[in-house]
Amino acid sequence: MDLPAYVERLRSGAPPKFPADANSLQFAQKLDSQDSLRHLRDEFILPTKASLKKRALDGSIPGETKSTVNGTNGVNGAETEQGIYFVGNSLGAQPKAVRDYVNAQLETWASVGVNGHFTDMGQSPLVQWQDMAEDCANKSADLVGASPSEIVYMSTLTVNLHMMMASFYKPDSKRHKVILEWKPFPSDHYAIESQIVWHGLNPEESMIKIEPDDNYLIPTEKVLATIDAHADSTALILLPGIQYWSGQLFDIPRITAYAKERGIVVGWDLAHAAGNVELKLHDWDVDFACWCTYKYINAGPGATAGAFVHERYGKVDFVDNSESPSYRPRLSGWYGGDKRVRFNMANTFVPTPGAAGYQVSNPSALDLASVAAALSIFNKTSMRDLRSKALVLTAYAEHLLDQINAETDAAKPFFKIITPRDPAQRGTQLSVLLREGLLDDIAQALEQNGVMCDKRKPDVLRVAPVPLYSRFEDVWKFMQILRGALGL
Repeated sequence: MDLPAYVERLRSGAPPKFPADANSLQFAQKLDSQDSLRHLRDEFILPTKASLKKRALDGSIPGETKSTVNGTNGVNGAETEQGIYFVGNSLGAQPKAVRDYVNAQLETWASVGVNGHFTDMGQSPLVQWQDMAEDCANKSADLVGASPSEIVYMSTLTVNLHMMMASFYKPDSKRHKVILEWKPFPSDHYAIESQIVWHGLNPEESMIKIEPDDNYLIPTEKVLATIDAHADSTALILLPGIQYWSGQLFDIPRITAYAKERGIVVGWDLAHAAGNVELKLHDWDVDFACWCTYKYINAGPGATAGAFVHERYGKVDFVDNSESPSYRPRLSGWYGGDKRVRFNMANTFVPTPGAAGYQVSNPSALDLASVAAALSIFNKTSMRDLRSKALVLTAYAEHLLDQINAETDAAKPFFKIITPRDPAQRGTQLSVLLREGLLDDIAQALEQNGVMCDKRKPDVLRVAPVPLYSRFEDVWKFMQILRGALGL
């Protein structure tokens, strides 16, 4: 069976049925040779075994030969042995384009100063600064399944969650509860809790946490049952598209429709979903969503984040020729003002139509240069193609993990995969709950062999082969290192 056949089976819900020789370098390399996206790996700088040991800057870049170091004539050999980068669910690898885009921004700033806000420079990959957020939105339509006018790049993830809740969480004496999951990323919990307190409410009464089952998962039926139990008193449901710890992909369209039918505002934190799985935020009728850009989107640590606001909430209406428009209330700032009147410096706020009207401050041109560079790679493919490859990558990793467990006592396995077995309920990540006491030794063995993989205590190893730059060969090599760490 070839790679397209595996994709077809997994997309149809059928098991992949890997052959007896799947646990071999030759099989992995065969799948890589059939991968139509394999060229995208060349768009990234991946850490090497040598660079992972670096503790001081020396002017070198992994994979490049540098003839001088710190002004001397010393020569660094080409660092060609790349490590295995399975931690894109925490921080994506660096796109090569980032350096070019950031350098273009710096040259513009140096050359024309403040005029960079209004000048489109020839031979630059960037638009003028005041249009950079809009340009990133234009590049993101396929990424999140929305029109560019429903997308805005601004601030960072938790700030954007606060900005959205300021507009969409409107508790009253009847509806005041927020439904969330038991173990959200801590920042989400803090944001929701503080919003409730800000409104003078008691988090113990207003936060409804959905607990997982014995397999660490939250079935869709349990989410729907929780909605039913609190429908009349809930103002907002805010869940992760993918749960960061277990790797579970929630049924976004079904949960959204169910909650909205009961008059509940629906928001999603897509930090682990954007750039990872296919999204159709507009068609699913999501009210708002937020995501970071430093994980699967690869824009760099702390890079400017994204937000979605459904088009119905971005309307700006002038009634009876009034100079004061009607629009959805939000925390407002200068850069959310319509560009056509922004520099009139008037005290009447006229928001930009669409999600861009939710901006507050002038976004960092340096950060947006990184975001634009990262998005330029997504524009060389499609989320459907990336998801297709990811389905097989993850299934292959799952298959090899199962083979490892099959070699030990069934009553005392090395680990348990707590990410859903159904490919439709997960992204690229497999969360591996290790037998107690194994995590630190395994993490050390992986590090010594040039593997970057995320660990979350207690005892969870998050394995994330990312289709933009990960190979099937990487998956196979990772498993051999893991086997050695387990003494197999």
